[in-house]
Amino acid sequence: MSQVPIHDTPILGMATRPRVSKAIEYGNIANFWVEYPSGLMDLTRSQHLTTDGVEPSSVSSTQLDIPVTGDQVIYYLAVCLNDELMVDSFFLHPELRVHKTGLACVDPLLKVVGPLRKQGVKILWVNWGLTDQELKTLPPAVVRGFMKGGFGGFGTEMPGNFGRLLMRDARNSELYGPLQEEYLKGEKEGTDVWIHKNRMSGIWGHQTALDLYLKENGITTLLFGGVNADQCVSGTFIDAYFQGYDCVMVEDITATTSPAGGLENVLYNAANSQGFVTNTSSIINASG
Repeated sequence: MSQVPIHDTPILGMATRPRVSKAIEYGNIANFWVEYPSGLMDLTRSQHLTTDGVEPSSVSSTQLDIPVTGDQVIYYLAVCLNDELMVDSFFLHPELRVHKTGLACVDPLLKVVGPLRKQGVKILWVNWGLTDQELKTLPPAVVRGFMKGGFGGFGTEMPGNFGRLLMRDARNSELYGPLQEEYLKGEKEGTDVWIHKNRMSGIWGHQTALDLYLKENGITTLLFGGVNADQCVSGTFIDAYFQGYDCVMVEDITATTSPAGGLENVLYNAANSQGFVTNTSSIINASG
C-alpha cells in the first residue's frame, strides 16, 4: 500500500498558509473576512467582496495594516481591537521561578503598548484573581494542576510577602515589576483594563469577565501575548478562536517554560489554522 496520500486535502503538507489565487470571502453576511491574492486579509467587516474582487481603500484613520507570517498583511480598525496580556508575577518574578524567555518579553511589551494606546487600542491585562467563593467551585483537575505532591495550591500562603497563591489582590497576582507600573499608567489614562480570570483560559465560557467586556465594547480582533504560551495564552487564544474572534499571536511577547516544541507548536497552529502570528516591530511600524 502506498505511503503517500492519493487525495489532496486543505491542510495536507501545509507548513505555511499560501496566498489565495483569487479574492475570497469567509464567514457569513454579518461576520466575515475578505482575503485577496496580494496577501491582504481584511478583518474590518466593513465591505463585502465585490464582483470585480478589487481591494478596498483605507476605510478609517484608525485602520492598522500589520504584516503577519506567511507573507500576508491583515488590516482592521483599531477601535475593534484589544491587546490581551497575561503576565502575573507568579509566573515571571525571579524570586518565584526561573523564566529567562519570559523576562525577555518584558522590554518589547513595554515598547509596543504605547503605540497601540495612541491608536485607540484597549490594553487588557488578563490575570488570575480568585475569590474565596471561587475556590469552592473549581473543578478537581484545575485544583490538582497547581499543587505539587499534594501540597500548596490555590489560596495557600506563599513565601515572602507574595500573599495567597493567585488570589485576587495578592502580590503574586499582580503584574511583574515594570508591567504593573505600566498598567497603572494606562489605567489612569483610561486605556488599560484589568480582567480577573479563574481558569487558565480567560474566555473558557460565555459570561466570563473577558467575554462580557469584549462583547459590550464591540471588540472583534485580539492581539495575544504573555506566559505561558502553551497554557494560559493558548488556552485563551483557542477559546477565543472557537467563539469567533480574530486571533493574532504576538511572537516576541510570548514565551513558555515548557520543553522545546511547546512554543513552536502554539505558533504553528496560530498561524496556520487558528489565526495569525506577528511581532512587536510590525505592530509599531503599522502604528506610525
